Amino acid sequence: MTQELPPEDYESLIRLIHDLHGDMSRAHQQIAVYLTQNPNDVAVRSVNAIAQSCGIHASSFVRFAQSLGYDGFKSLQVLFQRRLATAAPGFEARVHALEQELKSRDDLSEANLLRDLVISDAASVQSLLDEIDAGDLAKAADFLSKAETVFLLGQLRSAPVVELIRYLLTMAGKKCIMLDPSGGLATHIARTISQSDVLLAVSFRFYANEVVSIVEEVASQNRTIVALSDSTLSPLAKSAHVLFATPEHDGPLSRSVTAPICLAQAIALAVASRMQNNSIEPEIPSVTGTDR
Repeated sequence: MTQELPPEDYESLIRLIHDLHGDMSRAHQQIAVYLTQNPNDVAVRSVNAIAQSCGIHASSFVRFAQSLGYDGFKSLQVLFQRRLATAAPGFEARVHALEQELKSRDDLSEANLLRDLVISDAASVQSLLDEIDAGDLAKAADFLSKAETVFLLGQLRSAPVVELIRYLLTMAGKKCIMLDPSGGLATHIARTISQSDVLLAVSFRFYANEVVSIVEEVASQNRTIVALSDSTLSPLAKSAHVLFATPEHDGPLSRSVTAPICLAQAIALAVASRMQNNSIEPEIPSVTGTDR
């Protein structure tokens, strides 16, 4: 089905993509996820380069744009370029520099792999300043600081992120319970979450089935959910009261958790600032009492 009048601004386009996502073909759903995850890359890269990153032929991107009412992909891309020009000045130069840096590497020595990884992760962390809404940070910190218990959920590559959050929140004085999949009890423990508790869930492509099903069940009980994922089209999005989407960026490690780890630390510090009534220098002590 083709839209007669295409959206004229980025926000309207994203809303339309969300509305139509469930009825899209599998290829178009994959394109939609890529566009929402990588708006800055979409603004500055050619359709062929975008298609190669996405693993889908460039002609599919053209058909995707036409299904939304545009005459071609370039017309859709203009909306991403306008957003980039107004919301993140200077990012185009950073992306271009990153691409040139990575393309120029012929030596795959350990030192240069480290260099490439640092460059890629630096771009991902920098993008948090452009993508994460300050209001969402405040809202999540309010939910978590007021919760009687914070239940934590994350599996596969999300596990290190929730482990770090558990450590930081516990050291800040917040009661936390990990929904550990071992023993097959995670789903049953989740059913003990009360109205005064909050579930903090983390999941990235390809989303762990148990994590998705637990989040959906907890949402059906009208419990508060804060989620970290990689796209606003994530299966966690529809259930979350606050969703943080940390898009992935091309690099030697395509599923790096550096940006989510940085975001997790920011959330923990925001919670600590509320619990300590100290917005200037919140502090999370370590187990040893030192900075180790």
